[in-house]
Amino acid sequence: MSSKSDFHFSPYRQTRAVYASDPTAARGRRIPQPSTSERSPFQRDKDRIIHSSAFRRLKGKTQVFVAHEGDYYRTRLTHSLEVSQIARSIARVLGLDEDLAECLALAHDMGHPPFGHSGEEALAKVMEPYGGFDHNAQTLRIVEHLESRYAEFDGLNLTWETLEGIAKHNGPLVLKKRDEKNLPWALKALEDWRGLELETFAGPEAQVAALADDIAYNNHDIDDGLRSGLITVEQVEEVPILREAFADVRKRYPGISEDRMIHEAVRDLIGYMVSDVLTETRTRLSEHNPQSAQEIRELDRPVVAFSKPFREKEAPLRKFLFDNMYRHYKVNRMMGQASRVVSELFDLFINDPDILSTELRNQCNGAHTHETARVICDHIAGMTDSFAIAEHRKLFTAAGYLSTY
Repeated sequence: MSSKSDFHFSPYRQTRAVYASDPTAARGRRIPQPSTSERSPFQRDKDRIIHSSAFRRLKGKTQVFVAHEGDYYRTRLTHSLEVSQIARSIARVLGLDEDLAECLALAHDMGHPPFGHSGEEALAKVMEPYGGFDHNAQTLRIVEHLESRYAEFDGLNLTWETLEGIAKHNGPLVLKKRDEKNLPWALKALEDWRGLELETFAGPEAQVAALADDIAYNNHDIDDGLRSGLITVEQVEEVPILREAFADVRKRYPGISEDRMIHEAVRDLIGYMVSDVLTETRTRLSEHNPQSAQEIRELDRPVVAFSKPFREKEAPLRKFLFDNMYRHYKVNRMMGQASRVVSELFDLFINDPDILSTELRNQCNGAHTHETARVICDHIAGMTDSFAIAEHRKLFTAAGYLSTY
């Protein structure tokens, strides 16, 4: 093993950094389970997530486009796999626990309802009188309660480190206990939720997963937008960071086809963003010199971050995607229809829970109650795009109604 003095963050080295999360010192699970010699606790968490029903359903949930619009476009599943690849690469270079970083990347979108952000906004709106809805908190609800595969416990019985990383995906959730009343219902409903130390940042692997998410969706939304025809190469070249990327590809590969040019430009952008994260993170690690993952949690800022110059370059890119892709009239039409599907299904079920399946109906306690609303919310949040559309068709059209008999 190389000494600390000659460690140069080579991606091929397996040296564990002193500030990495240590699987041999993991804080344990809600239901104690014996460890195994074959897999670390974080490997077991990752495997449980991959084999969960909620993870498999991500293949039918929207990233930007409704899943049935085309086989090429990214879904929540393909996005999660891409995030995990980026997270694992960054974790390896930084000497972090790759399994935990990958685990958190794979889990980060499990709580998303169908139809992307429109589906989430619609579900949050109808759930306002009943405690609200938040996809990060819903992920915790899935892994703590809703998955029902194991004989000894509900949920997946994940380690504290994985639960903490899911809960604090976007940073601390409370400041000196002042914000506890504003926490999502699903988070406060967890047993011992205060034990997740919500006033601190997450561990380093969770910070890596969060930045890998940013890298993946920015670049892959550009890719999907260009290939769908919603945006053009000429349009994206109005954004300085994209103009530089496409110009560099043309210089290296004169006469390259547009399809290959898009791929190479997106590939270069991912590399550029990863490089910026590594450079800035090394600077912050050198400045703070943390000696454990806990010291990283207790800092007053994340150690895994983009540089300020990059954030300034990225701002026009985010604005471009919002104005030209996420608010494109075709996407608006599609998402407007999707929002109505979610809202109308919820309204129908909350007014008449007797039309739910026998299993779900037995969990309800009448119309318009908090308990019934949460059952319906869990049901809708777990739907794929195509299942939600089919369910809406069955319940709101005569042809759909008759086809069920």
